[in-house]
Amino acid sequence: MIKEVLIVSVVFLAISCTTKVKQGHDNKSGVKVKNAVSNNSPLKTALESDDLAINSSKTFANGVDISWLIHGDGEKVKKGDVILIDYKVTLEDGKIIDGNHLIKKESFPFLVGYEMQTKGWDFALEQLQVGDFVRIKIPSELARGFKGIKKEGSKEWFVPPNSVNYLSIHVIKKQVPTRVVDGTKVWLFEENKENKIKFSEKNTIIFHCMISSESNPIYYNSYSSNSPYKLIFSDKGIIPGLKKALINAKKSDRMYILVPASEAYGSAGSEGFVQPNESLFYNLLVMDVVN
Repeated sequence: MIKEVLIVSVVFLAISCTTKVKQGHDNKSGVKVKNAVSNNSPLKTALESDDLAINSSKTFANGVDISWLIHGDGEKVKKGDVILIDYKVTLEDGKIIDGNHLIKKESFPFLVGYEMQTKGWDFALEQLQVGDFVRIKIPSELARGFKGIKKEGSKEWFVPPNSVNYLSIHVIKKQVPTRVVDGTKVWLFEENKENKIKFSEKNTIIFHCMISSESNPIYYNSYSSNSPYKLIFSDKGIIPGLKKALINAKKSDRMYILVPASEAYGSAGSEGFVQPNESLFYNLLVMDVVN
């Protein structure tokens, strides 16, 4: 995965619409709105969605443009939600750079509000609701900006500087936490049920993780240093919510953990990384549990 910040996926290209569109304004939001005839096209995957007609669209003041192919009728997406998405990401030249189909997955879990991708993603997703199938244009300053992304070990660009990103995303559903412990939420996405040894107060757990605060995405990444973390429950200074979340975890468990500020650094924060009263997000893979 390039820089381990891209999830994996694809995006849409510029969209051509065969329906007649009427320009207008949304008086409540102040954004430009286009209304088109109802779209009764059958649902397709994000990878196959380029020929779906636009139902309606909005252009926001920050330059993000969202076009609805299908309007969902589910819950509103909000910060802190884990949603399952079918998506693709492309550049202006049509090059596909990310998408769940690239890892042969029908969907991908995404935690909203912690820049798993970019600021533009989080902004756009918080305008949606479950069931929405959309195309999104994200300006470069809310995508990878002037830095772009270079190919690993190469001078060539994977995402050139100042590239506009185009997304196609279907919000399939909200994922309910697998468990909640004193406010800490755990979503378990992958497990090997044959592994029987569980983390407890009597043994050691070894894991890789990426940690993000609300203001500082991926401020710690054990994958990049290839240094998995070893945790004994009696260790001092470990985030209380993380310890509680890992109880009963097993080797090969892949999970998201969202720790509220009260179970993390609280009102003190952590200088340079976590602001006061910020939650922490762990994208975590258990490498082993040993007695």
